[in-house]
Amino acid sequence: MAWNALYSSAFEKIRSRIRNVGRVLLAYNTNIDAVKYLDGGDLERRVEAVGKDEVFRYTDELPERIENVHQLLGSILWSIKRGKAAELFVESCSTRFYMRRWGWDELRMGGQVGIMANLLGGVYGVPVIAHVPQLSRLQAGLFKDGPIYVPRVENGKLKLLHPRDFSGDEENCVHHIYEFPRGFTVFDLKAPRENRFIGSADDYNPNVHIRPEFHEHFEEIAGEAEVAIISGLQTLTKENYHEPLETLRGHLEVLEERGVPAHLEFAFTSDEKVRKALVDMLGLFHSVGLNEVELASIMEVLGNRAIAKKLLTNDPVDPVTVTDAMFKLAEKTGVKRIHFHTYGYYLVLTGYKGEYVRDALLFAALAAAAKAKLGDVRNIDDVAKAMDVPVNERVGGVEEALAEQYGMREGIAEVNGHQLAFVPTRIVVRPKSTVGIGDTISSSAFVGEFALR
Repeated sequence: MAWNALYSSAFEKIRSRIRNVGRVLLAYNTNIDAVKYLDGGDLERRVEAVGKDEVFRYTDELPERIENVHQLLGSILWSIKRGKAAELFVESCSTRFYMRRWGWDELRMGGQVGIMANLLGGVYGVPVIAHVPQLSRLQAGLFKDGPIYVPRVENGKLKLLHPRDFSGDEENCVHHIYEFPRGFTVFDLKAPRENRFIGSADDYNPNVHIRPEFHEHFEEIAGEAEVAIISGLQTLTKENYHEPLETLRGHLEVLEERGVPAHLEFAFTSDEKVRKALVDMLGLFHSVGLNEVELASIMEVLGNRAIAKKLLTNDPVDPVTVTDAMFKLAEKTGVKRIHFHTYGYYLVLTGYKGEYVRDALLFAALAAAAKAKLGDVRNIDDVAKAMDVPVNERVGGVEEALAEQYGMREGIAEVNGHQLAFVPTRIVVRPKSTVGIGDTISSSAFVGEFALR
């Protein structure tokens, strides 16, 4: 199939229309990423120093949260062993101190809201309203130029300002990102692909701290938005999730009243009770985005453990198993759009039809490849620089399986009254970084759909 022609056409369509999208509301998590590029020898020495046997206990199953250095190092090894991303809240003060002493190689904008705000507003020129839990000078300085706004209330009136004009100096919320490349080796573990482990070490995002401006003026804020993307719920626990999810429910009801479709970016949620509560709320969303680890974790709470296991067994992930899981999720929740992204390909199951769904995926795949290739995408024309990145060579079997099972042609099939859209991705062999690629994919595809409608 002439995927290059489809890629080129999709990019040109969206580039010419994306600024027609109205304001995008982004909530709730923004932080500062302290990125550490792992060194195998250094990591082995650290593991040996605290006790290899104790650390390796956590390479087969992640803890719910990080309570000591053994769990931190074991969780990093869990990600390396599988080439999978994971994020856990670091509860222990001594472990946070250990991470600070370990240090970092660079500081970047972090949090799904922060990354999406810089992409949508700073790169695409789509105006965004971002919820920032704590707006320090360092955090504000990490936002790009462009139509990026945060709410501020002055004399009882709501104003929308660029973060650098907020004139506040609140706390820094730092997350530690441990990145490794494909083939990274430590002890007898070898990473099958590049990825990272994230240790969340702030007390605002894990509790989904929502600013007073959002509590008191949400109806007015929602009235300024055309679409919404919700994220940052992944570190909630059974002890603290009730109030944030009730607030979220209220926000979703307001968005629904105003006809603002909302997408949930479903990051890995270790607490099973919270996961189940989020699944129970999915019917209030228009859309959800997830990868194979996150989809498997949802299948587990729905009682489909056999499917969950199969999702994590094959590489590339079996697309028929993925589609089966997506249908089960759609049937259970009523969510109209499920966006699945994995290394090598993307699938979207929708209750509506149109080539624009596939074209938005192609644009998202190109944006993700550009971010992997360049590290920082400065403007929308930079996205086109990924056209020379080759389409995934290993995706042929995936495409054939979809054609055989569902009669898919040119990345589109009709299945049980739904549309299934598929695209192969472009693979950057040695990416500059993997942080934020999932957020780039999901926000580009979701907003891209509205640009083309």
